[in-house]
Amino acid sequence: MSMSLADRQEVVNFGCRLNIAEGEGVRAAARAAGLRDTIIFNSCAVTDEAVRQARQAVRRALRERPGTDVVVTGCAAELERDAFAAMGARVISNDAKGHAESYDALSAVSARSTAYAPALSGADHARAFLGVQTGCSHSCTFCATVLARGTARSADVDAVVASAQTALGRGQREIILTGVDLASYGDDSGTSLATLVEALLALPVERLRLSSLDPDRIDDALFALLTQEKRVMPHVHLSLQAGDDMVLTRMKRRHRRTDAVRLIERLKSAREEIAIGADLIAGFPTEDDAMFANSLALIDDCDIVFGHIFPYSPRAGTPAARMPQVGRAIARERAAVLREANARRRQDWLDKQVGRTASMLVERDGMTGHTENFAAVALTAPAAPGTIIPVRLTARDGDRMVATPTQAKDIAA
Repeated sequence: MSMSLADRQEVVNFGCRLNIAEGEGVRAAARAAGLRDTIIFNSCAVTDEAVRQARQAVRRALRERPGTDVVVTGCAAELERDAFAAMGARVISNDAKGHAESYDALSAVSARSTAYAPALSGADHARAFLGVQTGCSHSCTFCATVLARGTARSADVDAVVASAQTALGRGQREIILTGVDLASYGDDSGTSLATLVEALLALPVERLRLSSLDPDRIDDALFALLTQEKRVMPHVHLSLQAGDDMVLTRMKRRHRRTDAVRLIERLKSAREEIAIGADLIAGFPTEDDAMFANSLALIDDCDIVFGHIFPYSPRAGTPAARMPQVGRAIARERAAVLREANARRRQDWLDKQVGRTASMLVERDGMTGHTENFAAVALTAPAAPGTIIPVRLTARDGDRMVATPTQAKDIAA
């Protein structure tokens, strides 16, 4: 998230990749509505901290940009509509934020749409984020997503393919599929995520990456694509949340610890180069030291090298908020321990990458990017932005690799 208060018109995206993709729709809608002197905050509500940051940014904009129309949309706006309105901001519903008429109206459009159009990020990155699904039909006890985005809804396959063609047409050679509950894609329309992936692979897409997946929803067809299709990147991020069965039960998750371990063993057995990422929550209500120890051990047991780790924070209106709390300080301490363990695991994994040749997508700066398995890379010499080049991984520098292009033609003039 970045914001320059000197700008007169802007969209500020908080949170997930889906919000980044949807932010382009917000920008287009605001432009079509002919807005002037407007700042739009596309907010996130995954944690209390995310909502706090949105509140802070709105207050700052109202204070430092008098006369500017301050608009709030996104998940935090859904959950705290009255609070943002009381500050003096206009509030636009999540499902209405991509429509120009929402910004023409004096008050927000409140009706929740039953349809979902694909959301495609801008051309400012070499990779394109493509939102294909929103909402969630599960009832995890810690999550406020269903309150903010409603039940799961999927974009039409043909519409997603058309958006992917737009990304490819502007030179983006990697597409990242994203959604609130991506693995549930198609549940509402009788199709599946595997079917969507197959449709996208019929295009000349060179790299296709999937964002967070529910481990309980990886069926045989999706498993085959993840492990056998070379254009599907060997990087699987799983919504694990915890490594203790009692915590998982109280979270109302649909998998257990052994399910996660076995799934990852199967993935890596079928495709050794797959790198594993995971969402993990520390300090969930009732979590004792032994339960936390099981989550900590999961990092090694599942070879998690990309951890997305949060301290638990209670979300109003969720069942977990009414459970016995372990306290914010303990949750933060446990999150720090998980992050340290994950950092060690990631650095050990990166050390093993030294000396090998990889394929790297070069970002717009010409100096950074990611390999197939999502290892972050810094080049020793600039290369053409947006290209996919072979590189030699020569050293680890913190949490990223140092690499040299292996062909002279890959070096930018």
